[in-house]
Amino acid sequence: MSELPDTPNAPAAGTDHAALAVIGSGPAGVSAVRAYLDAGGPGPVVMLTSDSDLPYERPPLSKEVLAGHAPAEGQPIQGKGLPDGVELRRDTTVTDVDLQAHTLQAGGDRLGFDRLIVAAGASPHPLPTAEPDAEIHLLRSLDHAQRLVTSAQHARSAVVIGSGFIGCEAAASLARRGIQTTLVSTEEAPQLKRLGRQAAEKITQWLVGLGVEVRTGVRVSGVQAPRTVHLDDGITLSPDLVLAAVGVTPGGGLLEGTEVMVHEGRVVADEFLLAVPGVWVAGDTARAHHGLAGRPLPVEHWGDALAMGEIAGFNAAQDAQGHDDGARAWETIPGFWSTIGEHTIKHSAWGDGFESVEWVERTGGFTAWYGDAEGRLVGMLTYNADDDYERGQALLEAGATVTEAAAGDRPESDGDGAGEAAE
Repeated sequence: MSELPDTPNAPAAGTDHAALAVIGSGPAGVSAVRAYLDAGGPGPVVMLTSDSDLPYERPPLSKEVLAGHAPAEGQPIQGKGLPDGVELRRDTTVTDVDLQAHTLQAGGDRLGFDRLIVAAGASPHPLPTAEPDAEIHLLRSLDHAQRLVTSAQHARSAVVIGSGFIGCEAAASLARRGIQTTLVSTEEAPQLKRLGRQAAEKITQWLVGLGVEVRTGVRVSGVQAPRTVHLDDGITLSPDLVLAAVGVTPGGGLLEGTEVMVHEGRVVADEFLLAVPGVWVAGDTARAHHGLAGRPLPVEHWGDALAMGEIAGFNAAQDAQGHDDGARAWETIPGFWSTIGEHTIKHSAWGDGFESVEWVERTGGFTAWYGDAEGRLVGMLTYNADDDYERGQALLEAGATVTEAAAGDRPESDGDGAGEAAE
């Protein structure tokens, strides 16, 4: 593997006190340190990560990398390395945080800090019904992707367990390699609960068109070593490769027992991403109050992590400089893009579910407008309908109705359009 270039001019390793400590080197953590330093935050800045690689883009791992269209190497986040002045400590797991003492424990070292940003991300669930020595891949990190690609290079058949976006993307990518791929899901159709029946049927068509066998409404009752998969409908599969994509555990449990509130593994924060004085949270680890939605929203999307990290880093810098009235609120519309084979869908939503779907066919594409029980727009899904996507984000922000969205209305405040959501 070719490694990303090391951060230039980083402080010497061994700093025992940081003006800012950041836990996590994913999009939220990287965005946070960039924003913090850009806003004039003082150093030293120390980033701690259990990852062994320099910060890298994760979205390509389940798509271009797994499909064999890109090397299994890390690409810098947004094409840039870490800023000068950031000390990155890799292979470093934070095991304890003392917020009263302003210290954290990582390995055998204790680090003091003035301010802390928690961007610990999430870890993939192991498959609970598998034997301990069964050969089951996960896909979250670059290391996971490299191991998976190595197995895929020698595999003729694969089973992907789970029909979330990672599962659907990975199944499509493996099939594009020429691997006989089976997708197994407890759902009646992929993404049925999240996106509705019509979108689930489209995704199923795309997967089947790539040669994926889609087995829905079944549960994996067990996996015997090395790779024998038993389904609860009596079917047994013996593939060369098994990938489990059955959800993640947020990393906020690290702060259980401290002064912050932790809800289902996520750190609770206000609209400024502040958990308690001096501690901010961003990305998958956060359960923050959204300034526009008016309620806490957990999100697990790459673009949202970048946006939240930027806000947390900026606010930490303002706090360090005594600018009490300069904090920014989290108000960006949550959303993500997902590419399944050659089909890219774009989704924005508040994430609380929906009661109705208004489906609109477009030339070579479609748009799904999601509404709540009162008919208010709560989300949208587009395929080859970028105008709808940009308009829809502004409509979500404006509190429009599904009827207005489906009719092609634009909010009165609509100007240059909503910002682009990243994968």
